[in-house]
Amino acid sequence: MSDDTSQPFLFPAIRHKKITADFDGGRITSDGGVLLLAAAERRIGMADRLARLIADPRNPRRVTHGVADILRARMLAIACGYEDADDLDHLRCDPGFKLACGRLPDTGRDLCSQPTISRWENAPTLREVIRLTYALVDTWCDSYARPPAAVTLDIDDTVDVVHGHQQLALFNAHHDERCFMPIHVYDAATSRPVAIIIRPGKTPSGQEIRGHLRRLIRRIRSHWPNTRLTIRGDGHYGRPEVMAWCEAHDVDYIFGLPGNSVLHRLLEPSADDIRVRRAGTRAQSLRGYAEIRYGAKSWKQQRRVAARIEATTLGLDIRCVVTSLRGGNAEWLYGALYCARGQAENLIRRHKGQLASDRTSCRSPLANQVRLVLHTAAYWLMLTLRDAIPAPQPLASAEFTTLRNRLLKIAGRILETATRVRIAFAAACPEAALFRSLAISMQAAGP
Repeated sequence: MSDDTSQPFLFPAIRHKKITADFDGGRITSDGGVLLLAAAERRIGMADRLARLIADPRNPRRVTHGVADILRARMLAIACGYEDADDLDHLRCDPGFKLACGRLPDTGRDLCSQPTISRWENAPTLREVIRLTYALVDTWCDSYARPPAAVTLDIDDTVDVVHGHQQLALFNAHHDERCFMPIHVYDAATSRPVAIIIRPGKTPSGQEIRGHLRRLIRRIRSHWPNTRLTIRGDGHYGRPEVMAWCEAHDVDYIFGLPGNSVLHRLLEPSADDIRVRRAGTRAQSLRGYAEIRYGAKSWKQQRRVAARIEATTLGLDIRCVVTSLRGGNAEWLYGALYCARGQAENLIRRHKGQLASDRTSCRSPLANQVRLVLHTAAYWLMLTLRDAIPAPQPLASAEFTTLRNRLLKIAGRILETATRVRIAFAAACPEAALFRSLAISMQAAGP
């Protein structure tokens, strides 16, 4: 792949060098696609946003690696599949990573090493870690050109197995592991991460969930005071404290509701009708929906409950949700709105499995929260890169692992001369046209 243009290519920060892509010689990088990630990082300004929230007590005259440079190198490495900080001991000399971080591949100073990264993962104080977590919410809000009319937020927790004596690690009998159970919150419409919070390895209580939601909603409404918010979660989050708080603060919700004998008795007329109709038609299964008003002993009022009732040859299967929404019938509430919550589990799996965000091996929970912030920042880089791919392209909806293998893990040859930096990729690169179009579309505007 070659380019004869003399316009600065991807890296306007290096102003005294021209970057082209036509050369036969130089140093090899196995992650040529990291240059696209660098363009995505500059577009959203994630490293600079996070760095401004961390105090740097060092003498400016003796600083070799700025906080933004350290965070940027760590985020790019995570997105490229190098989830461990000690991988930077090798990558710090890589010409592709140096160029992506705004340094010349040969004469530029090497990037930071693993000890430097580890020190800064453990450096932020509690207040700074809180600000970093809020910065993720701000990034999500800023990703919208204008405040949306309504947003649905999916909230769920996931198991994060520990392998040491980290603080907050608890034994969870359901998972049969010592673990954390961090809470993930995603935008249901765009799959963008909103907040990731480290927490002990146990099911969250109603008071804890209410506290997290209170802080999250307050931050969102500081950006969007008039946006209608809907919280969607499974039965863990349908706690009386949570529902009462949502109702008092004009936040809609739809939560899973565990079944019990009272619910089944109230639903028996609808269930019996479905059971009889299935038997009459001799079908293998027949599904129907019903709606009732129900009030548990721990609730202070009755609430709307929608149920999915499925009769099979093995018996009845009844699933319920409780909601504050007034519109829509039971079938839409359960079948269309609530069941779409399953996509959040895929997003969590992508966050953990494809970006290795379960590498929370620091002893301090503050350091582990910083790691979650950095892995979420890498998630944003991958998502920004994927969103830049035109919709007709197959990779426009690809998983992060596929993007990494097809666009990031591309060998390139880089040469720095007195007047320019030249980048050469294989002429037979299968994604050469897409790579070129992304490089052109994502470079910063200006001379």
